[in-house]
Amino acid sequence: MKKKVPEFKTEVDERKFWASADSTEYVDWPSGKRTKLVQLKPSLKTISLRLPVSMIEDLKMLANSRDVPYQSLLKVFLAERLARERQPGSR
Repeated sequence: MKKKVPEFKTEVDERKFWASADSTEYVDWPSGKRTKLVQLKPSLKTISLRLPVSMIEDLKMLANSRDVPYQSLLKVFLAERLARERQPGSR
């Protein structure tokens, strides 16, 4: 019989608990199933980025033709390039 996971008042309390607890005492990992957390949104951080005006205008035109905001398109482009760079032998 597995131990019951305690109720936490804050996320900080939960983090402290799991930093020292043995999860195998609380979770039956072999019977677990993978799931996608489709509602989970990644943490975002605002940055300032200086780009040539012509590059921004090109990006806006591309985004307009795809009917998406240009900042969203820029994130897609960055994500694709990062994924490519992480692949073995990409350099």
